[in-house]
Amino acid sequence: MDLETITTPALLLDVERLRRNAERIGNRVRDLGVRLRPHVKTHKSIEVARIQTEGHSGAITVSTLAEGSAFAAREFQDITYAVPIEPGKFPTALALAKSCQRLSLITDDPELPALLNEAARNQNVFVDLFLKIDCGYHRCGVEPDSKEAREIPERILDSSNLRFAGILTHAGHSYHCRSRHERLTVARRERDVMRQLAAELRDSGVDVPTVSIGSTPSITVVDHLDGIDEARPGNYIFFDAFQASIGSCTLDDCALTVLAAVIHRDLKRNKIIIDAGAIALSKDRGAIEFDPTSGYGRVLDLEGQDLGLSLASLSQEHGEVMAGTGDISRLKVGSRVRVLANHSCLSAAQHSHYNVLEGGRIVDRWEIHRGW
Repeated sequence: MDLETITTPALLLDVERLRRNAERIGNRVRDLGVRLRPHVKTHKSIEVARIQTEGHSGAITVSTLAEGSAFAAREFQDITYAVPIEPGKFPTALALAKSCQRLSLITDDPELPALLNEAARNQNVFVDLFLKIDCGYHRCGVEPDSKEAREIPERILDSSNLRFAGILTHAGHSYHCRSRHERLTVARRERDVMRQLAAELRDSGVDVPTVSIGSTPSITVVDHLDGIDEARPGNYIFFDAFQASIGSCTLDDCALTVLAAVIHRDLKRNKIIIDAGAIALSKDRGAIEFDPTSGYGRVLDLEGQDLGLSLASLSQEHGEVMAGTGDISRLKVGSRVRVLANHSCLSAAQHSHYNVLEGGRIVDRWEIHRGW
């Protein structure tokens, strides 16, 4: 099967670039002296996870309990569910805890430990529970200098069926940085906030087994991780147009594209329409705060070269490509292009499987384990 005959739209995974990304960031994390616990929400693929955990502990991070169940069933036994747990998910989470060696959950709510402990005790299950810290992203987590940052660990430690796993954060605001210097500033604060809080908790008599951080923009620039135990980057395995825009990678590092066919062209209006719309790509606008013309992804030829075309708008099954600085005259109905999406995690989640690309040919098909 090749790129001219496969049905479009199709998700293409360049396995050579993937392996290179896995080796580069895996080695970087190891050189920084911390454990790698990659976030598999980026790909939701058993095969990809095996590549990125090779030579590491095999520990992973998930964003849904369905992901956790799929990976636990395939021999991944040390799992962190890195979304704050809520009571409606207790039954599923506790079932997952029974199916793997270690399940870690997270919370930033002072009332949650007692509720989770009761549910765990009733099921005769022991669960690790992290305290989620806000290091500047302001999405979830308690402020490191708040009373909750001291109170919640104590409540976990007082629980019969919970173990205090440590403190965990995510520097998601690193995605808004415009330069390497800005990313480094965020990465340093992520590190320093966490190691200072860990030291304060330990000084007060609280054992902090693990200090966990994680984001791709920060792990690619941070100068050291003294005082940190593990890192949970995810997007690095594919990278994407957004990461290239903020400087975390180059276009040559980007491993995931969506193959599409031209279904209409309008030379008068200098545009073409492709058969990859919002369902195939997602509607992530990417680095629009840096580049208002970024659109919904970069349009490449079959060899992966940028055509200078702008993916200007998306509807459900249509993508409108404007000429921009490129030339659409050689693209006819039936011509094929590859779209480097803005956010590879969201694009991957739109599809049921990867078409694995090696040496310009599709050599395999890897399932994507979706669901909540």
